Parts: sequence; C-alpha cells; structure tokens
Amino acid sequence: MMNESTGQRTGRRGRVRAVAAALGLLAGALSATAAGTAPAAALTPPVALTADDLSTWQTNGIVWAMAAGDGVVYAGGTFSTLRPPKAAPGTNQQPAVNFAAFDAATGAPTDCSLSFTVSSGTATVRSLALSPDGNTLYAGGQFGAVNGIGVSNIAAIDTATCTVRNDFKISVSATVRALAVTADTVYLGGDFSTVGGQTRSRFAAVSTAGAALLPFTANGDEVGRAVEVTPDGQHVLLGGDFFRINGTNTHALAVVDATTGQLTKSYPGFIHDRSTVMDITTDATGFYTANEGTGGGVFDGRIALNLSDFQQRWRDTCLGATQSVAVYSGVLYSGSHAHDCSSMGAFPDQPRKHLLAQSVDDPTLLPWFPDTNDGIGEPVGPRVMAQTGKGDRHYLWVGGEFTTVNSSPQQGLTRFWDGPDTGAPWVPNVSLSTLTPGQIDVNWQTSFDTDDGELTYRIYKDGSYTPVHTTTGYSVFWNRPQLKWTDTDVVPGQTYSYRITASDGTNTSARSPAQSATVATGTQAYPARVRADGASLYWRYDEGISTFAHDSSDNLNNGFMRNSPSYRQTPAAVAGPSTAIGFNGTNQYAYSNRLHPHPARFTVETWIKTTTTQGGRIIGFGNLTQQNSTRHDKLVYMRNDGRLQFGVRSGSARTIATSAAYNDGQWHHVVATQGPSGMALYVDGQLRASSILYTTNDNYPGYWRVGGDNLSGWPNRPTSNFFAGQIDETAVYPTALTASQVSAHYALRNS
Repeated sequence: MMNESTGQRTGRRGRVRAVAAALGLLAGALSATAAGTAPAAALTPPVALTADDLSTWQTNGIVWAMAAGDGVVYAGGTFSTLRPPKAAPGTNQQPAVNFAAFDAATGAPTDCSLSFTVSSGTATVRSLALSPDGNTLYAGGQFGAVNGIGVSNIAAIDTATCTVRNDFKISVSATVRALAVTADTVYLGGDFSTVGGQTRSRFAAVSTAGAALLPFTANGDEVGRAVEVTPDGQHVLLGGDFFRINGTNTHALAVVDATTGQLTKSYPGFIHDRSTVMDITTDATGFYTANEGTGGGVFDGRIALNLSDFQQRWRDTCLGATQSVAVYSGVLYSGSHAHDCSSMGAFPDQPRKHLLAQSVDDPTLLPWFPDTNDGIGEPVGPRVMAQTGKGDRHYLWVGGEFTTVNSSPQQGLTRFWDGPDTGAPWVPNVSLSTLTPGQIDVNWQTSFDTDDGELTYRIYKDGSYTPVHTTTGYSVFWNRPQLKWTDTDVVPGQTYSYRITASDGTNTSARSPAQSATVATGTQAYPARVRADGASLYWRYDEGISTFAHDSSDNLNNGFMRNSPSYRQTPAAVAGPSTAIGFNGTNQYAYSNRLHPHPARFTVETWIKTTTTQGGRIIGFGNLTQQNSTRHDKLVYMRNDGRLQFGVRSGSARTIATSAAYNDGQWHHVVATQGPSGMALYVDGQLRASSILYTTNDNYPGYWRVGGDNLSGWPNRPTSNFFAGQIDETAVYPTALTASQVSAHYALRNS
C-alpha cells in the first residue's frame, strides 16, 4: 500500500521506500540589493527534513540493512555491540549480534534482541523487510541461525514477540542481499543459485505462508542487489550486477512480471557496463535507482523513471557511488560518496559529500547537506536508509560504515526528522570598500546553512541593533556568491562600522565581527583605471581573517581563500589604504567562486613580491577548486630561477618567458594577455615576451586561481606548484589589454 503524501510503502523492503540548470537557478539569486525582501524560511521547499542529526545509539560495525514501521526501526549488518550516543568506541556497550531494533523517536534500542550467527565465516544481515501488516520482519543475508534456531540465509521474525517463525524456513544457497514483501509473497535477490533445492539464479520468490518456492523465475547471470514491488503489485523491479535476465540482455535494471518473473521491460545499454544498481525505491508515480560504478567514465548517480511506461524521467550524473535512496514528501534522499557533480552544474571534484536531496521531478541538488565521513569497511559512508513516523513526526534513519555525522563522532546509525530546525547559518564574511567618494560598499560572502539555501541578511551600522538594510540571497556550499549593499548615508572622511547576520527564518547567526572603513574623499586612481578598463574580476585583498576575497569590479565575482593565507600585508603594491595577501608556497591559494566559461581572449593582471627559489604558479585557469586541477592553462608561473613564464594550451603547452628574474623582494606588476594578436607578457609596464603564433587556448569551463595549482607538464616546471610571496591587485579582463593600457596601470602605482 502506498502513502500518497510520503511515497512510503507500508512494510516495505529494508531501505524504507517511501548543473547547468542549477547554475541558472543560482544566478537569479546572486544580486541582493533591494531592501524589504521577504525573510527566508527555515527549510527551502520541497525539503521537509532538517539536516540536524538527532541523538541516536551507535553500533561498533557496519549497518547494511534497515526496515521501519509503526515507530520501530530494525537494523542489521555486521556488528556485535551497541553503545549510547556520544559514547566512545568500546565503552558502555551492550551485545547486539548483527541485529538491533530501535524506537524511531528516541533513537534508543527496544527490548527486541536477536543474534544472527553462522557456524563458519562471518555472519551478516544484508536485507530487512516488513510485511504490509507489520506483523512479520523478514531478514536476509549470510547466516545459519537466529537465536540458535537453524535457518539458511533467510528468516522470518514475529515482530510482536521478537521470535523466529518456525513455519517459514527454506534453504537459500548463498547470501540474500535484497527483499521485498507483499501480503502473500517474499521476493529475494542475492548471490544464490538455488532456493529450496531448485534452480533460482540471483532472484526468486517464496510464499509468506510456509516459505513455499513459487513459479516466479527471473534468473540473472550476476549478483542481484535490489528488489522492489511496484505500487500496483503487478511488477517487480530488479537491480544488480547482471547483464541478462532469463537469457535476455538487460544490464543492472529490469522490470518483470510479479507472478511469472518474465521480462516486461529490459534496459540493454541503459546503464554503463561497469555500473550496477544498488537500491531501488518507489513512490506513487515513479521509481528511483541508486547506482555504483567502478573505474573511470562510469555511472554513479541516480535515475528517476516513470511507473507509467518504465521510461527515464531524469538522470543525475554525479560521480561517487550511490548506495541507497528513499522518497519523502516529493524529495529523493540518497546516501552516496558524491565527489564530483560538475556535470550537473554543481560542485567540481572535491572531498566527498555523503547525503544529498533532489526533487523527484528534477535532478538539481536541493539545499540539504548533512554529512558523514567514509568510515570503516570499503569505506563509502552511508549504506542504507529507512523511514517511519511516530506521533506527529517523521524520521529518516541512515545506516552504514560512517564513524562521524556532521563532523561529530557517531558510528553506524544516524537519523533526521521533520521537527524544528535548530542549526544556524554560518556567520557572514564581510569586507568594506570605499572606491567612490561619498559612499561605502558593504560586501559579504553569502553564508552556508545545511538545510536552507535562501537566507536573510541584516546589516547593522555603528553598533545599532536596528538593521539599516535587509535582503535575501541563495547559496550552497560550493557556490557562496558575493552580495553588496552601498551606504550613501555617510560623510566623506568619517569612519563607520558594519556587522551582518544571516538567518534561515528560525535560527540566526551571530553578528559578524565589526568592520570599519573611512569614507573616501577622492577617487583612487589605480583601482579606478582597472575598473574603467573593464575588469570582470578584481581582488584587492583587504579582508581580515576569512575565506572571502571580495570583488571590486561590480561583477560580484568573489573568491575563496584556502588554508588561511597571511592577510593585510603591508606595504601594498599600490598607493592608498589597500593591503596585500601572503601565500606560503605550500598549500595556500584563492579560487573564484564562479565557474567561468572558456575565455577565448583574456588578460590576467597582478602584482607580486617574493624572494622564493622554488617558483610556483601565480595565477591561472583550472577545472577544480579544492585540489589540483586536471585541466590547467592560461597561467603565469615563476620558475626556480625567478623568471616568469606565461602559458596556454594550444594543441600542446605553449609558453613565452621573461629573460630577467623577478624574485628580488620588490613589487612587480605582471600582465599576461592573449587575443587575436597572440600572446604577450608584460612586467612593470613593459613588454618582456610575446608570440604571434598562438591565439587559442584550451576550451573548458573553469575557475581562476591565484597562488597555486597544478603545473604538471609545463616547461621549466618549478619545484613548487604554489607561490611563496605576496600578491596584490589581481584582475582578470575579458579582452586583451593594449600595451598602452598596461603601461598606464603601472604608471598609476604611486598615485
């Protein structure tokens, strides 16, 4: 039976079932300049669960299987003890041999205790499913006894008494990895080749009454990992490693008749040959697969398909194997170790994220980002999901290999609910600028909230507790765009201070540290010329300790600082109140928040001061942000001997270099251009190297990076990928500046 509002089937199988487009969505929310906008809500619809993890008991091993109903959650896996929330491993333990039952609302174990064991080898519970009436819990895995009662890789448990049903016994030749149950049938998937002494390869069906083997035949040639019955009971959805069902080509996914097992819909070539379906869930109109791939170029994401015709609705191509899926209130929640969702317009390759959410109608990632670590075992983090209601609340449980949740110790199990959101957004990072006489620009990096994308920002001036400006902005962890408000109610020569809060509608961050600026009485010549010449990105590095490099170009093209560079270095490269930034030459750098399209022509401009003999990359373009890029060009780097080299990829690495060294501890103005006239490299206002031969560069979207990135494959590669020294006044232009423009910039350094 299907609950139309939640997508959860009563007594379902163990995991309770219940961006170019992304960038376009975000772009519409980047500019926040209007006062009086409506405040944000605590959760961004359609997300209905908070990302705040609830207090939950823990296991000392891996949770592979769960089922839930009537306020009870059953967990199975490979573990031997439980311990209370926050208890360290090995403390306050109680026995739990591969199985435990919990109160869904409290997270504490019930008095139902069962031991799943095997005479030799390692016993494990790999699947759990409740009967539609909730009276029987079916368990599959690799085990030979439950509480000492002999069974063969499958067992039925009376949930009222927590005892093994002796009237349900049948021999299964190998591990049972998947179960689905109707009123009269139990469907199995796994490694087995016989059931009840008769041939059944990877999939089978037995009766709920007496465990009699049924005629259902859907023989697979490789492991079965997922079984789910469609809401109308007419079909069974199969997932696994297989390439054929009943001799017909269909890889990893198949739809078969619920009575006979004969193919209704096959999927040859639909899923990559090195990918498999690990889990399947349904709602009233669709079914959804969790997919895991092995090797490069595989499919690791999720697929939504229509139940009406079994055709694809959407496909998510994030990389990082998906292990489990569950639908609640129109949202598909998934457990994975996603590390690269750039193909979906989301985050590039980076440290793994383990819990994601998407609308059942749209694969765009929703702002719901609780997280675990990879943990033990393989390790991949979450392995299974289950959900149930109790009282007036709904709970999503997650089990797996993880040992932390939301950066705090928590092993094997965690849970989330639709109750009040308690997590506040991060404190905004604020930077002030006063480039135009008679005004102060208040710039800030949008915050991050684990379960809300749309946040409300309030700006407070000079210690007042009444905001002078209120606005909203959208942000997610990989895209925290700059917002700006201009205060014109100021007097030239006077100093003002500002603080900002971020709110999700229920929880509000602390106020940001006070930032002060003195209103300009005249125009600063150097930044005025940079802006007038069309800079599309302009970082002046005037921030204090934060991750924020604000953009002074009016394009809100801000940067992220990585690994705490040295802020507010003086003297700066040009005259005025601005400061520089210092990088350590080991791991510090900055990257643009925004993913930029391929720049066919461009200029990069910056100032450097160093005495390094290790060289390093000063500025360039790359495809990654939190690790070294795998595609990288349009770059300027210093060689070990202090000479500067400018390179692009045009068929292969093409570079030009200065004849002089510039690691003399003095400030130097460095400009590199490429356009229809080729490549040019200027230092201190003078052309130092050029080539008319190369007018093109590598075509890919990417991020501008300052202070370090990959230099593999570039001529005269220095010892270090990272630049040790000070950098200031970094600008990027969508055109090739002329020699006269470059010399004019240099001439204004002391103005």
